[in-house]
Amino acid sequence: MGSKYDLIILGQGSGAFAAAIKANELGIKTAMVGGNATRGAVIGGTCVNVGCVPSKNLLTVGNEFYQAKDGFAAIKYGNSELDFRRAIGEKDALVKRFRKEKYSDVLAELQNVEYIPELGRFGSRNEVKAGDRTLMAKKFIIATGARAKIPSIKGADKIAFLTNEGALSLKEFPDSMIVVGGRALGLEFAQMYAHFGTKVTVLQRSDRILPEHEPEISQALQHYLEQEGIEIYTNVNLKEVSQNNKTKVVRALVNDVSKEFRADELLFATGRTPNTEYLNLNAVGVELDNNGFVKVNEEMQTSAPYVWAAGDVIGEPMLETIAAKEGAIAANNAFNSHKKRINFKEVPSAVFTYPEVASVGLTDAEANGQGIKCACGILTLDLVPKAHIIGDTRGLVKVVANKETKQIVGVHILAPHAADLIHEGVLAVKFKLTIDDIIDTVHVFPTLSEGLKLAAQSFYRDVSKMSCCTE
Repeated sequence: MGSKYDLIILGQGSGAFAAAIKANELGIKTAMVGGNATRGAVIGGTCVNVGCVPSKNLLTVGNEFYQAKDGFAAIKYGNSELDFRRAIGEKDALVKRFRKEKYSDVLAELQNVEYIPELGRFGSRNEVKAGDRTLMAKKFIIATGARAKIPSIKGADKIAFLTNEGALSLKEFPDSMIVVGGRALGLEFAQMYAHFGTKVTVLQRSDRILPEHEPEISQALQHYLEQEGIEIYTNVNLKEVSQNNKTKVVRALVNDVSKEFRADELLFATGRTPNTEYLNLNAVGVELDNNGFVKVNEEMQTSAPYVWAAGDVIGEPMLETIAAKEGAIAANNAFNSHKKRINFKEVPSAVFTYPEVASVGLTDAEANGQGIKCACGILTLDLVPKAHIIGDTRGLVKVVANKETKQIVGVHILAPHAADLIHEGVLAVKFKLTIDDIIDTVHVFPTLSEGLKLAAQSFYRDVSKMSCCTE
């Protein structure tokens, strides 16, 4: 006879932890089965171990090093040096501290939750096998996350390539790197290593980088990255990869023309694949989509009425914060009659390049596709006084609004600290604010956040002819 629980959570990342915390608050006897198929994601999951925390730390190191070479004319800059091994070591120390303080220590305080550090799989409708233990429960939450997806390309199984995990833990500094993928992950690693001093080439399958974002943002960011020396190729069709000694070789068609690329390292940033294949989901009747992600309804419930799922294992958007929200909602909905849902159009996302990209709500094309008569205001950052004050006028703010009602349905920002600036846009989309509501809101001067107000004012007037703080 196995150990009995009210709830068993499979996973140990953001979605699983949020579910465990909510279950603990509800007084639910819970087991968190914490093994993970993502190699580098131990307790805490992807974000703290091989995702957000380490990558943003190294991005910051790279940007500080890059900016130290040049800047304000009034400052005489010296010859900075990068200790690559020490940067990796400091990143590892930060991850270790966060893993303990934000996960291990938190878990120890959850009186109703038992942590079992084993890879779990369903044995039958009401049991999970975890190591040599059998665990019994009436309800389950799947939050096992996802891992790097490797494209099906000739030769990939014969070479030493990188994913996000390996790129965060290189022991030697690479002189050159090819990054396959021009979305958030690929661009962040491309700029990180370019700032370190690596010669970086980005290969993107679609006709532009960040294809889901506004075209004005994609075009501007590509221009900025290329100014920093990153080579970017779009409309790339990979044909074969190989290795000559330590040199990685990529053969591809670029706009239907054959081209060969060579570098010390090859990084695949080509999406994520779910950790579902070992779960024995047939035993509980949980359905998957065509890409192997767990299918859920708006309440995070799977096709099996006693099983819920949350986080990257259910697919896009794969964000740490949304995984946590999904996990908490899954636990709530498993035990409360009042069901909660998520409006994904109110969820912001960010790309942590320099400058950053942040977005919430509908794009121009999506709004028009939904029959909304759309009006868009685009404000270049050189019209924001604070941008001149800090010496960085790269970027823009685009506001998508209903032409008839002036309701804001989307906000898209390319700017320094865009990930911090987007939250006023989130509130605007969430609470259906209008252009006039933003204009009527007093903003601190001088700030970059004033850019959203100026973008709103641009619907009515030429802001280039305004004085500072004009209402």
